[in-house]
Amino acid sequence: MGSRAEPNRTSPDLGVLAGRLLFAVQNELFTSLAAEGFDDIQPRHGAVLAYLDADGVRATELARLSGQHKQVVGSMVDELENLGYVRRRPDPADRRAKLVCPTDKGLEQMRAAERIMTGIQERHADRLGQDTFDQFKKVLHDVVEHQRQHPSSR
Repeated sequence: MGSRAEPNRTSPDLGVLAGRLLFAVQNELFTSLAAEGFDDIQPRHGAVLAYLDADGVRATELARLSGQHKQVVGSMVDELENLGYVRRRPDPADRRAKLVCPTDKGLEQMRAAERIMTGIQERHADRLGQDTFDQFKKVLHDVVEHQRQHPSSR
């Protein structure tokens, strides 16, 4: 009788495939960012950095978008604030709330990450064909959103 991990070597399940894609993209992105001088951020910071907006985003929205707990996002925002990538400021729409806003360094990192991710996606689109790649992203997005609405199978 084979081990439980054996099928994931030959016919990986959805979670294994998604993890492999995430880790491979993160590795290329953060290695490239480090080579451009952003060597103080880690893949875990992607849960915040990937969803930052130049005008700022509430931490609760960052948690919702990334699928991370608010406490985890808060801890990452603290780290990124200490590293000089973000700052907190009052939300003009609700003074009790705070917006997480990129600093100049954060905006520079955002531009670099966007350029690198565009290159990664263009490479795959060139390899697969743009129509196939666009369809792949559309289907993957649908699967992700459907799964996020069904967190348990109880």
